[in-house]
Amino acid sequence: MTGHSREQLHGDLPSASSKAASADRKELAAIAFERTRMPMVVTDGRKPDLPIVLANKAFLELTGYAAPEVLGRNCRFLQGPATSPIAVAEIRAAIAGEREVSVEILNYKKSGEQFWNRLHLSPVHGDDGRILYFFGSQIDMTEYRRIEALEASEHRLLMEVDHRSNNVLAIVDSIVRLSNADDPALYAAAIQHRVQALARAHTLLAERRWTSISVEELIRQQVTPFAATRAFFAGPDIRMDGPVVQPLALVFHELAVNAAQHGALAAARGRLSISWKPKPSGAGFNIRWQEVGSRPLPTFAKRGFGTVIVGAMVERQLKGRIEKTWSEDGLLIDIEIPSAGSTYDGTLAPEH
Repeated sequence: MTGHSREQLHGDLPSASSKAASADRKELAAIAFERTRMPMVVTDGRKPDLPIVLANKAFLELTGYAAPEVLGRNCRFLQGPATSPIAVAEIRAAIAGEREVSVEILNYKKSGEQFWNRLHLSPVHGDDGRILYFFGSQIDMTEYRRIEALEASEHRLLMEVDHRSNNVLAIVDSIVRLSNADDPALYAAAIQHRVQALARAHTLLAERRWTSISVEELIRQQVTPFAATRAFFAGPDIRMDGPVVQPLALVFHELAVNAAQHGALAAARGRLSISWKPKPSGAGFNIRWQEVGSRPLPTFAKRGFGTVIVGAMVERQLKGRIEKTWSEDGLLIDIEIPSAGSTYDGTLAPEH
């Protein structure tokens, strides 16, 4: 490999090693990389398509490809018809932001056989701070998935939702009914991601002992995985109770996924601005979701399933109102949430 001198890249020091092992750490690291049972690859972060430059024996055995068939290629060749575009968008956002990410994604072997891959991606920077490589490790989760069938997983997720949240089953019912069921694998993946968004909000509430959480906490939790460094938040400390948090978690998840796949976050220079403020009466609050640099809305665009779910959560679950406006600059969404379950102490917060 060329393009930089050896002095520009220094590996991490071992967490524990003897003096003798430290002297041979480079050779030992190469041996460990090749002999480990965990599939691993390294891609060149300096080239536009991030081609694979290293792959160990475990990776070749897992995927069924030979070395000449993987070297120089982008890892997307492992994707297939049922690979979740949501997982792909999360990986792309992490690469663009040069940050670590762990994603569970459905991949394909050379034979066409599907396997569930728990991917961990980590950037490798040179001494000057510039990106040089991306390191990826995989764990084959297929057997676990087979044991924990979809019905059992859905049941377990539902059991984790505390009985104190009486409206959560109605939200899950909406997810199941309103998700696109044309392709069974994509249908299952869509339901999984949406229920996971709901479960993350539930965990956040449990950590706060089911008292209340702020609008900002919820937005950051659901949006940050897709927005990287291109999202801006502004608003005062408005607190919400569980019945408001859970539907709104799904709303923010759907809006973030749509922005990553079709909106501002899918464009190279797109950005996202989210603000919130109490209503003039002090009862309830308003949210403004603004995407700048979005792709133009096609004249033939139809109402997507994510849009249907957002409308159902805001208008039916929360009895609120939502309004979308398209302009040359991008997409503007105004959401009005009624007073139930929210409080505002009158303290303003700066934009950040």
